Amino acid sequence: MSENPYPELKRPIARLKDDAKKLKKALNISQNEALNIIATQHHYPDWQTLDFYNTPRKAIKPKTKPQKVTYPIIGEDLIHHNREILARLGLDHSDLIITATGIKKSIMDAIAPLREYFKLNHYHDYGLQQQGEKILQPAKLITATSIIDTQVSLYRPNTKKGDPRIWIYQLKEHVQPNDVLALLLVKGLLYVFNISRIDLNTHLTLLNQFVYQVDEVAFELLEKLRAIAKLGPLKAVKSGDTAIGMTIEHALGISANSSKNPDYKGIELKSAREKAKAQKTRSTIFAQVASWDISPLKSSGAIVDKYGYMREDDLKLYCSISTKTINSQGLSFEYQESKDLLVEKHHIDGEVAVWKGSILRQRLLEKHKETFWIKAESIEIDGTEHFILKSVIHTKNPLVGQLMQLLADGIITMDHLIKRKNGTGNATEKGPLFKINPKHLDLLFPEQKEYSLE
Repeated sequence: MSENPYPELKRPIARLKDDAKKLKKALNISQNEALNIIATQHHYPDWQTLDFYNTPRKAIKPKTKPQKVTYPIIGEDLIHHNREILARLGLDHSDLIITATGIKKSIMDAIAPLREYFKLNHYHDYGLQQQGEKILQPAKLITATSIIDTQVSLYRPNTKKGDPRIWIYQLKEHVQPNDVLALLLVKGLLYVFNISRIDLNTHLTLLNQFVYQVDEVAFELLEKLRAIAKLGPLKAVKSGDTAIGMTIEHALGISANSSKNPDYKGIELKSAREKAKAQKTRSTIFAQVASWDISPLKSSGAIVDKYGYMREDDLKLYCSISTKTINSQGLSFEYQESKDLLVEKHHIDGEVAVWKGSILRQRLLEKHKETFWIKAESIEIDGTEHFILKSVIHTKNPLVGQLMQLLADGIITMDHLIKRKNGTGNATEKGPLFKINPKHLDLLFPEQKEYSLE
């Protein structure tokens, strides 16, 4: 065996193969991809090299085999092929099309989708940047054969209303006009791939490392839930519809609060009882009040005063609103597409309250950038409800462009939960809650991975 130029392994190869099996299962990737990730973690370029330098072998005669002729993918087919790879791996990114003028001037327009991608990933907000200000950040430019350490310039000029600009240094020699770049953020570092020129299959090891890094918190949370599940049934910390969520959060050490932020290090937790009845139970996506400035009625209190009913000494309005039916209080939704407005209407009085589509889409992104939808079986022990954790569906990157259409189709609905205590006290609303049936989650969250907790 040749002298090993790489670091000595601290674990036997057999143990590393076991690590790869676990990684394969966790990431839902091939064994070969998992082995390559393990190899890079031990400072080897790939598993073949690691295996060569650390496994004794008998000398064998090389055999020559006829080489299979393959043809490279080019043009639009290559771009489509590379986008499919990124989608399959669940790696969110933003495209940037290179122009001849951009190459000549070493500057490109930071188009709206790219600006939104940067902002949503807490990388850079052009809206907060001063005109004339240039910010340089480290970046990595990925070519067919190398990874180049470089910088990205984020700039707003003093002229032309300070339209946002971007440039990646050392890019010129690796692009042609009309090439498409895929800009990918991983833990705050920008990676740049020219998906018009390179086949991302040649960088699967690197991309799978990204998957592991991007999903690191998700794997951490998944292991915690599995550890909790092994302890047996969880005793409910309270009763009612919210008991399951409160019980799981309590077991994870998450304190109860009224924050609209995701529950666990950026991951939202949604829990449901796994019963026959649960198939009809809608899951809350987010809560969002109406845009009162453009609504005919200016508060939840005004709505309950006009359309509420007395129940248990309190004035209440507990009801579901949909585009498909008029409820018992005479209320329904209408989506006014030309104005991008969701309008709650009364069948006699007309408009009641209005939601802006832009605000609803923003709430969806804020709340569900990443979500764990937890299913649990409800059982009774000594007269108290307990929960057996069964499974998790992990979703990321909701299709925000589909939100208003799903509302228009009645697939997403809204619940009012308004109460004025004793009919005269302050009005409170635990919502309005926008909800979806779990069986329709794939219409809003295409990247789903399901894990068993048993």
